[in-house]
Amino acid sequence: MPARLLTIRYLGRCDYLQTWQRMQAFTDQRDVNTPDELWLLEHEPVFTQGLAGKAEHVLDAGDIPMVQSDRGGQVTYHGPGQLVAYCLFDLRRLNMGIRTLVRLLERCIVEVLAHYGIRAAGRADAPGVYVQEKKICSIGLRVRRSCTYHGVAFNIDMDLSPFLRINPCGFQQLKMTQLRDFIDTPELPKVAEQLATAVQRAFNFS
Repeated sequence: MPARLLTIRYLGRCDYLQTWQRMQAFTDQRDVNTPDELWLLEHEPVFTQGLAGKAEHVLDAGDIPMVQSDRGGQVTYHGPGQLVAYCLFDLRRLNMGIRTLVRLLERCIVEVLAHYGIRAAGRADAPGVYVQEKKICSIGLRVRRSCTYHGVAFNIDMDLSPFLRINPCGFQQLKMTQLRDFIDTPELPKVAEQLATAVQRAFNFS
């Protein structure tokens, strides 16, 4: 299988709405020759509700903004210390469906966690990655014109308390965790590089 080009962008801390609009514009303007892109960033505190989201899963948003997004899934939280990886991929060129894409992204997160000696796995009934029955990574995507945007939210070293204001991903008893719960002083930029490498390898990108 020939290697495919991937542009990796490290964007720092970004506003959610502006980044979402940039993803939509990129997807609408790309053509069959546009290289796929991986955007690695953090967001300012924000709750996002997916297309399947139900209002009852938002318990108390308080002073944190709520955005109705066009990704799949239910409600989640983004904030500083969480690594967000947006996957702007052409599924036709990758020759795969959305389920295969999700499973490969889960595998990439599992691979990064294994580097730190942490055993993790996906779940067939709920996309994402889990450690000791707690969720460490959420996945929500949108497909438009056979191309994806949105992606992965990987908890690294953040304030997890806003997750208590929602039923994360629509599950009342779901507990969240992060890399900092298992190792001292995780470095988000380093984890971002490790994830980028894992994605390049899993999808045969160059």
